[in-house]
Amino acid sequence: ENSLQKTSTSFSVNPSGIFVSPYALNLSSFTKLIKRLQERHPECSRDEIVAAVQEVRKNNNGVLNRLAISSIEEETSAIL
Repeated sequence: ENSLQKTSTSFSVNPSGIFVSPYALNLSSFTKLIKRLQERHPECSRDEIVAAVQEVRKNNNGVLNRLAISSIEEETSAIL
């Protein structure tokens, strides 16, 4: 029972009552960001885009969650 309680506290419930991992939400935002960047920079490979996003993260003390997605997109585009 204790392990069930620990597990359930790391998840949230969306309006439809489905458990959602907070990591899935971050992955969803990342996926949307990569898709937008691929549309904006069709000449770049996905690997190049991911590397540029990682560079933006490095330039911001290893975190992206303090930045708006539009800011991340602009900074990444400047690198690409």
